[in-house]
Amino acid sequence: MAIYEFEGRIPSISDSSFVFPNATVIGDVTIEDEVWIGPGAVIRGDYGTIKIGSFSAIEDNCVIHARPGETTYIGKHVTIGHLSVVHTGRIKDWAVIGMNATVSDFSEVGEWAAIGEGAVVRSKQVIPDRGIAVGVPAKVIGSVNDEYINLWKGYKKNYNTFSSRYKNLVKL
Repeated sequence: MAIYEFEGRIPSISDSSFVFPNATVIGDVTIEDEVWIGPGAVIRGDYGTIKIGSFSAIEDNCVIHARPGETTYIGKHVTIGHLSVVHTGRIKDWAVIGMNATVSDFSEVGEWAAIGEGAVVRSKQVIPDRGIAVGVPAKVIGSVNDEYINLWKGYKKNYNTFSSRYKNLVKL
């Protein structure tokens, strides 16, 4: 793992979480219990703060950063899809950020909200709880229903097991 202190800012990573060996975690980053950080992810708390809640999954090649003196907050049970960027945003519990989406400065993604693949949640934009947002810029087009929630609880449960299963990763 590439875990770095930066100017006295030291990451705090739960022993029950897993950070892929080629992911990078720098500075003021808190990673709570059973979080899975995928290959190539960069979580950079060099001059901002990043907090990632328990049971969240940060998939391959994501970038998470924060402005100076600000905080990027990712709640519990959040899924951040492959290649996504989260910059000084607030993502509430159970949200799903689609692959290659961007959550920009001072925006907020509500509980159980779903951001579509490639969408851009622009600066200061608020996506409501259970909102479904797609496009560039992201536009709310509907609401998450109970069927979606039940489906995603299963997907999230699979990622929740990754933090323990990947500890047995064997490099060939």
